[in-house]
Amino acid sequence: MSRVLVTGGAGFVGSHLVDRWIKDGHEVVVVDDLSTGSRRNLAHLPEGRITFIEGSVEDTFILEKAMEGVDLIFHLAAAVGVFEVIRRPLSTLLNNIRASEQVFEFGSERGIRTVFTSTSEVYGKNDADRLREDDDSIFGSTQKVRWTYALSKAADEFIALAFHRERGYPITIARLFNTTGPRQSGSYGMVVPRFVRQAINGEPVTIHGDGNQTRCFTNVFDCVEALTRLATTDSTIGQVVNVGQPSEVSIRELAELVRELAGSRSEIRYVPYDEAYGLGFEDMRRRVPDVSLLSRLTGFAPNTPLEVTIGQIIADQRKAAA
Repeated sequence: MSRVLVTGGAGFVGSHLVDRWIKDGHEVVVVDDLSTGSRRNLAHLPEGRITFIEGSVEDTFILEKAMEGVDLIFHLAAAVGVFEVIRRPLSTLLNNIRASEQVFEFGSERGIRTVFTSTSEVYGKNDADRLREDDDSIFGSTQKVRWTYALSKAADEFIALAFHRERGYPITIARLFNTTGPRQSGSYGMVVPRFVRQAINGEPVTIHGDGNQTRCFTNVFDCVEALTRLATTDSTIGQVVNVGQPSEVSIRELAELVRELAGSRSEIRYVPYDEAYGLGFEDMRRRVPDVSLLSRLTGFAPNTPLEVTIGQIIADQRKAAA
């Protein structure tokens, strides 16, 4: 039995990761400041198997306490969602970098195996087919706050790899591509739960932009499986690994599919980017992962169909509303 630390463990992906490691018989320590996470996501777990510490990993006292006896770290704590980034670009940039630097410093000093969840946002505007881990990052102007989150996570990756190269820190970087599923909130700009909420409530399903932009959506349970395998495979140490479901769908097709699966008659409404996010917002047209490295290293790649994932989200939201 291991003792596992999950930063951001009360959040969407984090709480599902906690579920998995508790189920597998381990003890889990969660540090979360509840800025976007919720205690409700952990309320179902058995007492005695989980230690919850409310606070930020930037607090050295909290982090030192959380790492006592820990064998493995999953570092997920970060600012999330395009709405939050646009509202608070300074805190997004500073908090993401400071939090990761702190976790990496403490983790490397103790030699604790670590998996850091980065994001496909680090590819920026690179819309090449099947993005590989060594492909270029292409960012927009520094005057566009849209890229603040991407740049902060790219900086985190540079710091993590520097710790690995200079200090032998046993860390793996997982680049997540649009993970979605039960417990995800649409409040921070996440498109699938937002579409589902609108559809089941009979509200207009609002597409930002023209709807021709495409994305790939990864089921959260596939994501958790991938993170677990990355954490337990020695050959992933020092690697950057894409975690995504490479099936591509346009946002228009996504809206239509959500409406169909929810049995909704909601209209589909298009909202210009400037109206949704403010003047000067910049988006990317597509982002598709190459997951051959993940498959080669771990023997696994996400494969849950989007229809199944949407069905899980619909059931989750209807249960919460009952």
